[in-house]
Amino acid sequence: MVKGKGVRNLWGVGEQLKASAQEVGLDLPAFEQCVSSGKYQATVQQDIEEGTRAGVTGTPAFFINGRLVSGAQPLESFTRVIEEELARVR
Repeated sequence: MVKGKGVRNLWGVGEQLKASAQEVGLDLPAFEQCVSSGKYQATVQQDIEEGTRAGVTGTPAFFINGRLVSGAQPLESFTRVIEEELARVR
């Protein structure tokens, strides 16, 4: 998604989004109907805005005890943050 464009951009990617849905085995007609209806557009937009306020700039993004771990990280990164958080509360 383009920063600042929110859900409108997501709903506007058309063929790429449909191809991805089909690739993962979704019921394509049901998926297309869901997207075109806009039924979940406000909910998705709220999630995007909440993530942006929390500092999320992309996916994947994880929060461990309120600490953002951004991007695809090795297990060691998660282990380090978890150990630091455990040490902090002991």
